[in-house]
Amino acid sequence: MTKQSRKQRKKSTAHQVEGPSMAELADRHELYENSVQNAETEVDFVSETFELIRQRKLKLLREDFCGTASVCGEWVSRGKDHRAIGIDLDEDVLQWGREHNLSKLNDEQRSRVTLLKEDVLTTQPEKAEAILAMNFSYWYFKTREVLRGYFEHVREGLSDDGVFFLDCFGGYEAFQLMEESTENEGFTYTWDQSEYNPITGDYVCHIHFEFPDGSKMKEAFTYEWRLWTMPELRELLVEAGFKNVTTYWEGSDEDGDGDGNYEATEDGDADAGWVCYIVAEK
Repeated sequence: MTKQSRKQRKKSTAHQVEGPSMAELADRHELYENSVQNAETEVDFVSETFELIRQRKLKLLREDFCGTASVCGEWVSRGKDHRAIGIDLDEDVLQWGREHNLSKLNDEQRSRVTLLKEDVLTTQPEKAEAILAMNFSYWYFKTREVLRGYFEHVREGLSDDGVFFLDCFGGYEAFQLMEESTENEGFTYTWDQSEYNPITGDYVCHIHFEFPDGSKMKEAFTYEWRLWTMPELRELLVEAGFKNVTTYWEGSDEDGDGDGNYEATEDGDADAGWVCYIVAEK
């Protein structure tokens, strides 16, 4: 799923050329960052919303399921007193982040980033002022008991006035088996909702990439989630002890497309597809 506008895929008519294909030469993590994740936008929203809620500036941020740690790097690059903690179970992706994202920082900035190969259900680093669970990765937890336990653990890991930030997607198309494609510079990104069980909520999605030479990177990423709904998530956050659980809904431009501006509201639109933020205060 991407926060950018989506277009139908245009099938390539290019002929296969000799030598390694564009798919074979491509880096899936780089493609992901260029098509799905927008660290600058996320950091803008988190920092501005935290300051609005708490009337002070955010300093220490924790990114759960941090992957390539692009948000951690973006955060520490914005201020000399900014620190970041990234948590992920995959050492390979953490190392990719060190080599490709944190390497762009200077030595002093890198000293303010801590990456931990740990489980978000049990990790106990320094208490953070803000904890992020973005890109829907917490949907990996498929039962109310486990997800509520994660939310409770997050709450324990926050400072006394800490704030928890999540993103969520939905809409009636979220329950359909379908593919949606977006043209990017040099490649096509496809979000594939491959399997959905309406009885259990089990949900399997893939990300594919296609290139101008006709080559493809099929199932570059696969997600085995539960498709959680907004009311379920908000209720579980309250059960976990959070207060002031607020949904931030994206506004629309003149063409009806998302404008990138998120406002607190209790009244969402019955769109085919939407992405929003949930903000929960300790």
